[in-house]
Amino acid sequence: MNEILDWLLTTVQSVDPATRNILAGLAILLETSLFVGLVMPGDTVVLVASTGVTEVSDFFWLLGCVLVGSLIGESFGFWIGRLFGERIRASKLGQKIGEKNWRMADSFIESRGGLAVAISRFLPVLHSLVPVVSGATKMRYRVFIRWTLAACTVWASAYVGVGYLAKSSYEQIGSSLKFGGFIFVGIILVFVTIVHFAKKRLEKIAVKMVEDDKKAQFKDLEG
Repeated sequence: MNEILDWLLTTVQSVDPATRNILAGLAILLETSLFVGLVMPGDTVVLVASTGVTEVSDFFWLLGCVLVGSLIGESFGFWIGRLFGERIRASKLGQKIGEKNWRMADSFIESRGGLAVAISRFLPVLHSLVPVVSGATKMRYRVFIRWTLAACTVWASAYVGVGYLAKSSYEQIGSSLKFGGFIFVGIILVFVTIVHFAKKRLEKIAVKMVEDDKKAQFKDLEG
């Protein structure tokens, strides 16, 4: 295990920091973009890139690249929605996403506005759709980008931080132990597990928010 992990870390660290950080930023830009974001494993790329961080300045450089990439990708989706709106949704690619997912994004934005933008960053599928739907509504870009910045900062800090923590823990403690590689793997697995269940929880919260607002609107109509 240690030999394989040593080889992996050495390989990642051998990549020029500027190239590594820019590639991570580009990956997350694509991951937050419409259509491409549904298949691009940007989170995995960021985790791998973060294991190549060797000093504090590089940590913040990588964090900055990931954050900028996220904001560009989210903004790109917003302006696509603002300029093309229903044409994107009615396209063949838009239809492949599924009307159910589009309706969920519609309802979430309509009911929660900026908060929906922030929460969607942590949800599969919706993280690519909500920016487009936000742009198609009357939401102002400054409102959108403010909520997006907050959510992306949390997301980027978590992924870059965990990758760096796992690598540092292994180098300082695990590399001297026979099964030290399991420390690295354990940190990553715990993080991935937490993220998985956190996403599931957020999905339920999002659905409940939409359902509660629909019930409230129905009661208002009855009244």
